[in-house]
Parts: sequence; C-alpha cells; structure tokens
Amino acid sequence: MKSAVETLDPTRVRLTVEVPFAELKPSLDTAYKKIAEQVTVPGFRKGKVPPRVIDQRIGRGAVLEEAINTALPDLYSQAITENKIEVVGSPEVEVTEFADGEQLKFTAEVDVRPEFDLPEYKGVAVEVEDVAVADEDVDEQVDALRKRFGTLTGVERPVESGDFVTIDLIATIDGEELEDGTATGVSYEVGSNSMVDGLDEAITGKSAGEEAEFVSKLVGGSHAGEDADIKVTVGAVKARELPELDDEFAQLASEFDTLEELRADIRGRLERAKRFEQGAQARDKVLESVLTKVEIPLPAKAVDAEIDWRNQQLDQQIQQAGMTREGFLRLQGQDADTFAADLDKQVRDGMKAQFVLDRLADQEQLSVNQAELTQHLIRRASGSGMSADQFAKSVVDSGQVPALVGEVRRGKALQLILENAEIKDASGNAVDLSLLDTPALGEGPDAFGRELGDEHYGHDHA
Repeated sequence: MKSAVETLDPTRVRLTVEVPFAELKPSLDTAYKKIAEQVTVPGFRKGKVPPRVIDQRIGRGAVLEEAINTALPDLYSQAITENKIEVVGSPEVEVTEFADGEQLKFTAEVDVRPEFDLPEYKGVAVEVEDVAVADEDVDEQVDALRKRFGTLTGVERPVESGDFVTIDLIATIDGEELEDGTATGVSYEVGSNSMVDGLDEAITGKSAGEEAEFVSKLVGGSHAGEDADIKVTVGAVKARELPELDDEFAQLASEFDTLEELRADIRGRLERAKRFEQGAQARDKVLESVLTKVEIPLPAKAVDAEIDWRNQQLDQQIQQAGMTREGFLRLQGQDADTFAADLDKQVRDGMKAQFVLDRLADQEQLSVNQAELTQHLIRRASGSGMSADQFAKSVVDSGQVPALVGEVRRGKALQLILENAEIKDASGNAVDLSLLDTPALGEGPDAFGRELGDEHYGHDHA
C-alpha cells in the first residue's frame, strides 16, 4: 500500500491511498465467507457455498463491494498511522479507482489537530473572590434544617407566607384550557415561588375554598415562555410549627450535643463549599488567561459536528420536558441568533482548551496509571446513574477507554497549570488549591467538550 498526504489548510488534509489488488485478498476471502453465511443455495450447506457459485448467483460485483467496505476502515487507519496524522472527527472517503483485478485507489479528507506553539503557562497571575461565611449564611442553613423537622397543622384562617396549601390550578390561553397547564390537589409552600410567578401574591390572604385569578408566564410544557391566565382555588391551609432553636434541637437534627457545635459544623461545611467555588473560579480564570496567549486555527467540520451534537442533545432534553425550542429560548431570555452565537463560542473555547491541554500533556510527558483511570471511571459512573462495573463495561464495549484516558491527562495538565499559577484572593492572600481534589478544579467528561478523535468512520463510493 502507498499513501500520500496533501495539506488543504492548517486543520485539514487529504490522504491519497493506493492498494494493489493482491493486498485485498484477505478482505475478499472475508467477503465470500460472509455472503456464504447469508445466502441459501440448493445443494450447499449454509456457509459452505463456493466462491464460484456466489459469483454466479450473487455476482462478483457484490463481493467486491463487500470486500471494499470491509477493507477501507483498516486501510484508512493504516494510512493515518504511517503518516503520523492526528485526526479530529470523521473522514470523508471517496473511492476514485477500482476494478476487478486492478488496484484500489481512494482519498480521505479529514480534520487534523492544528500546529501551534504552546503558550507560557507558568506564573499566570489571577485574583479570585475571598472565602467568607457570614452569620446570615449559617442562619439560613439552620432555618432550612428546622423546617425539615417542622410539623404541619391545619388552620382556619387566611393564607400567610410560609403556610402549606393544597391548590387546584387551571391555565388558559385565549380562553382555551391547556392540558399540561392543569393541576389538582397540589401541595405548595407559600412564599417559595417554586411554581409560577404571581401565585404567592394571588393566594396570600385567601381562605380555604376561595379562588384567585392572575396572569403569569408559563415555565414548562408546550407553551413555556407564553403568558397565560391562571385560575387557582385554595384547598386546605396548614401552618408549619418549627422546633425551638436549642441544644435539644441540635441533638434531634444532628450528631452534635449543642447548638453551638451544630452551627460550627454548618459554618465549616459552608466554608469548604465556598473554597471549592473559589477553586473553580481560579481554574476558569487561569485557563482563560493561558488561552488568550495563543491563536489556534480550529477545524471547521469538527466545530460544526460538535455544535450539531450539542443541539441534538438539547432538543432531546427539551422534548422530554414537553417543551419546544422556542419556549426554551423564551425562558432563557434569548433569541435563536444569540443562543447560536453563545453555543458557537462555548464549543470553540472548549476545543481550544482541549488542544492546549493535550499539547501540554504531551510536552510534559504526563501519563495515566491504572489507579488514576479507575478513580476517574468511578467518578464518571457516579454521575451517570450506573454502577462502576456497568459504566466500565459500557466504556470498554463502546471503545471509549482512550477518551477517558484523554480526560485524565487533560485534568493532570490543568492541575499542572494551576500549581504553577499565582492565585490570590481579593484581600491579597495567596490561595492554596493543593487541598482540593482534581474534580473540584473542573476535571470531568464535559469540562471541555467531547473527546476529539476519529471515533466515527464513514465513506461514500464514487
């Protein structure tokens, strides 16, 4: 086999491959065997039909086409390896010459990783927000805990904020009742603003059995984002009685003996959460600073493919929620053009980050051991709803192990950048991220978009 590479632009090449007919014999043998197992010919057992009979009954052309379909992926991969091409995405393959007994000639156009000089990543200086937990933050968490241990008691008085009410809702647009805008016997906490805007105001002051009407923008269903007329009927009204805030409550709601110990634990948890948020902010700012130092041409078809994939994923989620794309955009306060521009930027920024982190991982010869891969796999499994064994099997079966290795390497490259950065908070104090796990610093399956590789293969016969 002979192959040659032609550079079409900084991110795309064309491979020209010539294969002598003799090298196709293994693929021809495989094609005859496959067809023999699929056809029924009187006088021959299935799978034992001789090639000459297949040529007579099925046709030599069908065998040749099957052989080409079998051979092309391996021939393409061989050419990629021989020419040391780092491909991105799927190739566009075209058979340009082929006849029985003659050489096979095909071309493959494919996006490739761009060449660029890795920017200086050491000494990047950024400032992040201070970590501060106010007494009000602790009070809010304590109040939420008290509510969990509260009791509900029926009352005969008008609705007040904080009450729990049973309500019936009917939504109409232009007088037409909406099938997905009707609810009966719904329990609702007044003041939570967890359903539709205007509901709290409409039912506050109403008593059981009374009705109220108001206009609100729908937040779900097929008419999401549209204004609807809402009619609400108040059913039962219940008040929540909270436990006294004392040491006895601390013993009831936690493993601590005193309220002071409980508040101290809550403060510590809030501080740790804010430190993780601080770490995420540092990660984003440091990486953004590094990326601004380099211009990288991005493969257009790979960008388009990623945008298409993300749009498909979003449309599936919107459909499952019973919404439309138009309704979703209305809720987001965006029009189609603005959303498309934001998505395009996200994809390009993510792809650029992948290229830089992969190049850094190569330069620093970062490797991934089995323990690191296993740990990452367990983290991914926990977010997928599958057990670690199930997730591992799906990864292996789909050939995605290299993708997971790539994720870990990028995480380690990002960690290296952060370790060499100068990060201070708004008060001028140095921020130490060494205590934070890599996941808190943004390593993950979707941190920078999907894995960029030749995971898809397709071709068109000329």
